[in-house]
Amino acid sequence: MGTIAKLNAAHPFTATIPVSVTEQDGIELVEEEVMALAQPAPHFFPDEKFTDQPERVLAAEMIREKILNLLRDEVPHGIAVSIERMKERDDKDLLDIDATIYCERESHKGILIGKNGTMLRRIATLARKDLERFFYIQVNLQCWVKVKEDWRNKEGLIHNFGLDNGE
Repeated sequence: MGTIAKLNAAHPFTATIPVSVTEQDGIELVEEEVMALAQPAPHFFPDEKFTDQPERVLAAEMIREKILNLLRDEVPHGIAVSIERMKERDDKDLLDIDATIYCERESHKGILIGKNGTMLRRIATLARKDLERFFYIQVNLQCWVKVKEDWRNKEGLIHNFGLDNGE
């Protein structure tokens, strides 16, 4: 049985809609078909929450996203971000975040920091802007880069970085 036949057997199609993304043709028909077939699903968390992830995980992922966007070809995905401290100041509306960026090689550390720290400042500046929009507060973001060779193969480190889905 071919791939298409297996797909049809597992998920029988109710409609076939020709679509051209480049011409923006058929998109509305797809939306209509999906909405007609959509089923209500249970809430997995309260209505006032829009994610089940802790704030520290979200902050770490925002920083990691900037790294991957800025260095997509230079540094492999073997980086992790750990939020070491995240505390709002008592005396003013300011959130202090200390983050450590872990990479697997010394050469990656140099790329992440950049000449005279320019890349790390760029990463932190872009991440800080996103963090401020997300948390609705001014953010003081401090980032450091450390090498942890072979961290992806060490179960304890994966858990510490929050990359194991809490299991």
